[in-house]
Order: sequence, then C-alpha cells, then structure tokens
Amino acid sequence: MEKQMEMNDVFVADAPDVAGLHFRGFLGESDYPKMVAVITASLEADGMEWAISVEDTARDYAHMSNCDPFTDMIFAEVDGEVVGYGRCWHDQLLDKTRVYSHFAYLHPNWRDMGIRRAMTRYLEQRLHDIAADEPDDGPKVYQCWASDGAKHWEALLQSEGYEAIRYGYDMVRPNLEDIPDRPLPDGLEMRPADLSQWRQIWEAAREAFRDHWGAREWTEENFVEWREHPTFNPALWQVAWDGDEVAGGVLTFIDEQENEEYGRLRGYTETIFTRRPWRKRGLAHALIAHSLQRQKELGMTESALGVDAENLSGALNIYKSMGFEIAKRAATYRKAIS
Repeated sequence: MEKQMEMNDVFVADAPDVAGLHFRGFLGESDYPKMVAVITASLEADGMEWAISVEDTARDYAHMSNCDPFTDMIFAEVDGEVVGYGRCWHDQLLDKTRVYSHFAYLHPNWRDMGIRRAMTRYLEQRLHDIAADEPDDGPKVYQCWASDGAKHWEALLQSEGYEAIRYGYDMVRPNLEDIPDRPLPDGLEMRPADLSQWRQIWEAAREAFRDHWGAREWTEENFVEWREHPTFNPALWQVAWDGDEVAGGVLTFIDEQENEEYGRLRGYTETIFTRRPWRKRGLAHALIAHSLQRQKELGMTESALGVDAENLSGALNIYKSMGFEIAKRAATYRKAIS
C-alpha cells in the first residue's frame, strides 16, 4: 500500500506549507467513502442540502465521460487523512464553446490555508494541457459553479479571475395546496409512460433541451445512467401526447434518501420540457399542475425545481405563477483559457 501511495504522489507547484500535507491521485473505489466524508462535512458550511452515499458516488463515477479519475483528480491529505479532493473534465457545448470544468471540495476545518487554491490551480493546469491538444474551433473557458452559500469557494474563484456569467435558482413550492387548474391544450392527452416509450420520451426531452443555454449533447451513456438512478420512476412522469408524438413532459421524481435525511416530504417537478411545435399554448402550466397533483396524491407536502434565471421561454415566471418561490441562487463562473 505504501508503494502504491508513492506511485500516486502528485506534485503541486503552489502547495502551501501545512504540516503533514500531502497530495495524491485517485486510488479507486477505496476513495469513495473518503470523498463522501469530505462532502458531508462541507454540507452545513456551504449551505448545501444533499444526500450522498458511497453507492451514489460509485454509480456516478461509472458513467463519466471526458474524464479519467486516475489522471483528472487530486486528493489532499493531512497526516494520511483525506481532507479534500477535486476533479476536472471537459466538453464542447452545442454553441461550440469548449468548457473545461472543475471543482475542489475541502473540509471546513482546513480552509483558509491555501490548500483549496493549490488544488484549483493544479486542476486548471491539467485542463490547460488538455485544451492545448484540442481544436481551436470555438472559445475555450474554464468553468465552475458556486451556490450563494458556498462563500469560501465563491471568494476563491473570484480571486482567481473567474466571473459569474449566468445565474440559476433553486425554487420551492412550500405546500401542495391550491394547485391551479390548468387544462391541457386542445388535441393533447396525458397517457402513462410504459416501458416501450422510455426512449421516445428521453429523445423528446433531449430535442427540447437543445434550445437551452449551455446545452450539450445528451449521450448514450447519459441514457444508461438515467435509467440506473434510484429516483428513476416513469410511473411519476407526466407526459402529454399529440397522437403518437410526445408534445412535452415533466419527469417527476421523489428522492426518498434526501427526504429521510432532511425530514421532509418533497417531490421534484423536474425535467420540464415542451417541444417547439407545442410551445406558447399553456402546455407547461398544465404539465406542472398534473405533476404537483400527482406528488400530492403520493403524500408529498412540497415540491422543488431548478431554473435558469435567464431562460428565454420565460420559465421563471411560469414557475412563479404555479406557486414556486426562489430559495437559493447559484452562479456559473467562467475564465478564459489563455
């Protein structure tokens, strides 16, 4: 084991002078519990509500694309204990922007010592090397995300030259009373989603989301991961059909693990989509109303969703009109790669 650790040593040029500090690479599945422990310790400090398990982490890491954890991760240890870790990956958006994304989590007890900054710069250098080998067929930018509760991470990004270029909101409907009665547009009907239709519904959502800011291509690996996720439950979906065509839908889900963690009964009115031919007819309102009603029938007492604050279809106002309130804000940060 000691020899393996030496082979995984990572040289960090900007490493701070902290007694017992050591950087290394990813060791495989044995690191999953350590990663979960770092995030769990960070939840309250960063204002996050996130139920995470070793099983969740293993599933997520089984379906990554454009990322090799053995070359694209860094772990910070102090006296042999993992106190932080980071990862980077890259992708090209549909608007041709090449984004080189990264994050660095650090236990709150070890912040303000330069460890997180050192990990961030290490990941940037890794991404810089990857970007140098990719075509110059569009803008190239580093990209990160920060919620309004993650003050330490937000301040670090800003001090490293990142700028917030887009905002999103987490919204919550605090109760499921007085759900508006919004009928479906003429000619459309709601039908349960059976096994044979999963692919068609996914393809319809993929098509609709291509119009969103920051859209990237949905891959076959995304489809496989989607079906394996524990919240995947087509029985909850609300899908509107025009004959044999999917007009739009809400792929409602309930995260039982999260509800148990936070002692609540929350459903998620998520993956709301309307395909182009059926837009501007009130379909989104009707789908959301059906989704909320279904969540209420299942005993939920509140619902949540996420939204791009500048969505061109006016999604924010639609959700407000359906009783959702802004709970948290998050920002997408970018910095040009020179």
